[in-house]
Amino acid sequence: MEKFTKESYDEFLAMLDENADKGYMEFHKKLVPGVGEVRGVRSPVVKGFAKNIAKGDYDGFIKMVKFDSYEETITCGLVIGYCKADIDTKLEYLKDFIPYINNWAVCDSTVSAFKIKKQDEKTVYKFLQPYLQSDKEFDIRFGVVMLMSSFISDEYIDDILRIYGSIESDKYYVQMGVAWGISVCFVKYPEKTMELFKDNSLDDFTYNKALQKIIESLRVDKETKDIIRSMKRKK
Repeated sequence: MEKFTKESYDEFLAMLDENADKGYMEFHKKLVPGVGEVRGVRSPVVKGFAKNIAKGDYDGFIKMVKFDSYEETITCGLVIGYCKADIDTKLEYLKDFIPYINNWAVCDSTVSAFKIKKQDEKTVYKFLQPYLQSDKEFDIRFGVVMLMSSFISDEYIDDILRIYGSIESDKYYVQMGVAWGISVCFVKYPEKTMELFKDNSLDDFTYNKALQKIIESLRVDKETKDIIRSMKRKK
């Protein structure tokens, strides 16, 4: 395995710049508020770079990444997800990486790349708990989306609904993440999720947004959507 060096990192940055698209950069800045420095490299290209890095000295890259741009940050998140390290190592990487998450795109892309083996579920679930209780917007968002992505199952659904129903935050990306998660819970466990709607600490925005996402789902029938519409809280 060829060691990842400063020269390798400089080559990586040069490849990002070679694939930069100014028009896409401007579009992406509008799509992802607060994203910071953006080179304008499209997602399939970034994912391709990340997959190649994950096949080599991913440890060297992860320890060298500078987080100076959106593309560097999201590549790091994807590499953590794609690499073949053992779960304890990957969680150590995540622990160091999560503080650099400052937008929904990095958060959700990292989650989507992070596949959890059955034997590692309990370890990851325990790892997520402090983030769900954090006061930082993207710490909570990361935990919420990870639960939705990997843990909506018979074993975890009751606990997840309890967690979603108890999160109190006025942060937009937390609210949207919780609403999204609840809507996915409803599709898979409608009766249990209905109980959540009857007893929760959700603010009106999150509650109504969860209803909206259920109504927009193609996996919910019209009759059920009509019931969901009737449950909307009035402002």
